[in-house]
Amino acid sequence: MTRSQQLLRTVVPVVGAALFMVTVPYYRGWFDLNVYYGTVDDWIRHGGRIYDYLLPGTGYGFTYPPFAAVCMLPMLLVGHTGAVVGAVLLSAAASVLLLRGPLYELPLGRGGLVATACLFVMLEPVRDTFSLGQVNLLLMALVYVDGGRGRFAGVGIGLATAFKLTPGIFIGYLLLTGRRRAAAVATGTALAATAIGVLAAPSASWVFWTRALWDTHRVGALDYVSNQSLQGALARLGAGRPVWVLAVLAVLVLWAYRVRRATEAGDDEAGMALTGLAACLVSPVTWVHHLVWAVPALALLVRYGHRAVAAALYVVLCSSVVWLWRDDSSGVDGLLGGSTYVWICLGLLALWPQAPSRLPSPSCARRADEPGLEAAP
Repeated sequence: MTRSQQLLRTVVPVVGAALFMVTVPYYRGWFDLNVYYGTVDDWIRHGGRIYDYLLPGTGYGFTYPPFAAVCMLPMLLVGHTGAVVGAVLLSAAASVLLLRGPLYELPLGRGGLVATACLFVMLEPVRDTFSLGQVNLLLMALVYVDGGRGRFAGVGIGLATAFKLTPGIFIGYLLLTGRRRAAAVATGTALAATAIGVLAAPSASWVFWTRALWDTHRVGALDYVSNQSLQGALARLGAGRPVWVLAVLAVLVLWAYRVRRATEAGDDEAGMALTGLAACLVSPVTWVHHLVWAVPALALLVRYGHRAVAAALYVVLCSSVVWLWRDDSSGVDGLLGGSTYVWICLGLLALWPQAPSRLPSPSCARRADEPGLEAAP
């Protein structure tokens, strides 16, 4: 490949992504970061209580455990603008870690990382994470860098769990795959981090673990179209909690079966991706930006050779299609379209394809695309 061709492969995706980002998405104005900053500012500087604070003009307040509030205290040292800049930089750094990790090493050759990064930032969950000032990508990086392997296996998963609870399903993944030591480390880490939150804010910890955790209405209406969990889809249908509990149990059984099959095939990446899909489904509230946990499944579909399916799902996840039913999600069209992302996650979990016996080697693909080297047969 000539130098001009290499430059073209880099420039075209960047220009295309830039045009998309300035014309299509709706930006969220750092809404969630404003909640975080206002909460810790009110707590530390004005003697307020973590779970009493509401962002002015809204009914939204802090929904994470107190340990998360402790982790956010450095925002007060840099001010609101510094917090915004820091959130963007941290999410960008987390994205780089994820994109360069084994799960995202797609066989795209030289320039592939740039193209993949451009595709990545156009996904609605990713761009919402950035524009809300959310923490999803940071938590994903903790979980995927950890992966339940290595000397400190379980620490990253434990910290992510203490911060936002939902990643705790990855502790279950460690148990299903027989990594009991890593699961124990993750559990111990989560408990130790939670204890830090208790020591820093004992009264807030009592409120969170006895009341706020169980009050799902604190985060918004369950039937709002942005809630792309099983509970959200069922709430839009008018189904009660018993139906949701049964649906969650069924999904967990299916998840455990799929993970065991992936483990038997030695496909750890599939096990992690399937766990991310299950997390999106069983969490009571899965806002659209939480669906970054579903993105690894798309990357694996490409590596498995199911590029047409991955491309179709990618377009849907860029489209913001569920917002067409923002005002009215009734009827058959509302059932199908207003919960599109739910059906995608459920379909992938139920119909997950078996990995090919020999996945393409990304490193070999990159080397083969460099001058002076030829592709291996």
